[in-house]
Amino acid sequence: MKFRQTNSPPVAAAKVSFSSSTAYRLEKDLRLPSQKKSPRQRRRPDPLANVFDLEVVPMLKAAPGVRPVAIFEEILRRHPELGAGIRRTLERRIRAWRAIHGEEQEVIFRQTHEVGQVGLSDFTDMGELGVAIAGVPLDHRLYHFRLAYCGFEHAHVVLGGESFVALAEGLQNALWSLGGAPREHRTDSLSAAFCNLDRNARDDLTRRYEDLRPL
Repeated sequence: MKFRQTNSPPVAAAKVSFSSSTAYRLEKDLRLPSQKKSPRQRRRPDPLANVFDLEVVPMLKAAPGVRPVAIFEEILRRHPELGAGIRRTLERRIRAWRAIHGEEQEVIFRQTHEVGQVGLSDFTDMGELGVAIAGVPLDHRLYHFRLAYCGFEHAHVVLGGESFVALAEGLQNALWSLGGAPREHRTDSLSAAFCNLDRNARDDLTRRYEDLRPL
């Protein structure tokens, strides 16, 4: 239509690589092909209009696991005049009814991990093990790094609590041991590393952590 503002239909059509007949056809009707289609009308009366709600639905409610072919055979036994041609129509109608009114289906979001995509970091409190040195309980945690795909693991002893320094040191040692870096690195919220810091210190640690992330 841009070329048509300054050129004749054949010239404008040649510039956009379609035929002049197509150009003249578009001149007469500018609607899209999808706008020209009329709604599809039913070509025959609905054979299940008087059967589905009154007979099929009660069967589906009474026996939720019943197979469509069993319902089809029962409907033909009751109404032989309907004929075998209703099978596909009946199956589609049953599938649509179950999608709305049937039993709830188990929803599963499967996780697909890719090679070298995600590395995970977390801290584990080791107090339950009761580790002590010279009778004095050792206050420590483990920094734990793992690759989601292959299961590579690295652990690092942290004396004290969670902190940015502990995360940075543990991650650095894990990546040195791994010999590379994943595309993404995920941790938990690490709120313990920020709870006693003022706003400027928190912003600084966030910036330092972003600088540490592998490219």
